[in-house]
Amino acid sequence: MYELKEFREASHDIDPIFIKRWSPRSFLNKEVSDDVLHTVFEAARWAPSAANVQPWRFVVARTEADREKFHSFIFDGNVAWCEKAPVLIAVISKNDAELLGGDNPSHAFDTGAAWGYLALEAARKGLATHAMGGFDKAKAKEVLNIPENYSVHAIVAIGYQGEREDLEPQLQEREKPSDRNEVEKFISEGTFAEKL
Repeated sequence: MYELKEFREASHDIDPIFIKRWSPRSFLNKEVSDDVLHTVFEAARWAPSAANVQPWRFVVARTEADREKFHSFIFDGNVAWCEKAPVLIAVISKNDAELLGGDNPSHAFDTGAAWGYLALEAARKGLATHAMGGFDKAKAKEVLNIPENYSVHAIVAIGYQGEREDLEPQLQEREKPSDRNEVEKFISEGTFAEKL
């Protein structure tokens, strides 16, 4: 495992959980208990939501048969490392809301917040999470029987972190926490300014 300070250090005082959370690809073939998994979803439950619509939905694959269904629409490069993860989750949002009289313009924004809460609680519980966009969205909707008025945003692997050496050689080099841009690079005051 890594010493996080080697790769990540906050410039301002924040809770260490934000630094601890990263997206490894190596997972142990170890089951995540119902209690722990439900705690992770409980955190997602409390994410902020416009008009309290709570558009997020999660399809969970925990059995071998269900994970194989997910593997059918995940791109091969991702299946190579996520096949050991004991839990796969499709992150989905409902695009419309009766309460709003039609479209819900913030469905993806709110669902992203729920995923963020989920990821942080998973890290707090000693779990690793890795969200991926490398999958066939149309096939995922078909295989998982997702209605037309829902969007699939990501597939997330969840489990206990494994060793870097357990990955294929080409993935071992990438198996380390990534750094982030400094705050000054992505904020501007008064008007928008792109900072290269």
